[in-house]
Amino acid sequence: MIDHIPAGTLPSRKAPPEYFTGDVRMDLITESRPPSQVFAARVTFEPGARTAWHTHPVGQILHVLSGVGLIALRGEAPRTIRPGDSIWIEPGVEHWHGATPDTAMSHMAIQQVEDGSGATWLEHVTDPDYLKLAT
Repeated sequence: MIDHIPAGTLPSRKAPPEYFTGDVRMDLITESRPPSQVFAARVTFEPGARTAWHTHPVGQILHVLSGVGLIALRGEAPRTIRPGDSIWIEPGVEHWHGATPDTAMSHMAIQQVEDGSGATWLEHVTDPDYLKLAT
């Protein structure tokens, strides 16, 4: 059986403010459906928007589609990410990602869901820390 999901039938949604700072839109590509445990979404960050610190139980792949973004691992300086870049984040590694202060960024996020969750969310990246890290 093939389940065809026509373009435009999965709604866009605003990313929850508990886990994101700024204007972030999520466009689902697929939610996990047993027996598959894969979740994929196009995530668009307006300038200055970003995730909170978080980890993934089985890791995460990010593929940058447009704009310029940042990704930072706990204790490391952020790295610039650009269209065409693919990033693998190891399971359990604390990190955040989002747009630069001046440029929007869109990426595809792909991760496996484990026990109903694809991420463990931690504290927000504060504005002063983001601005310090992003310069």
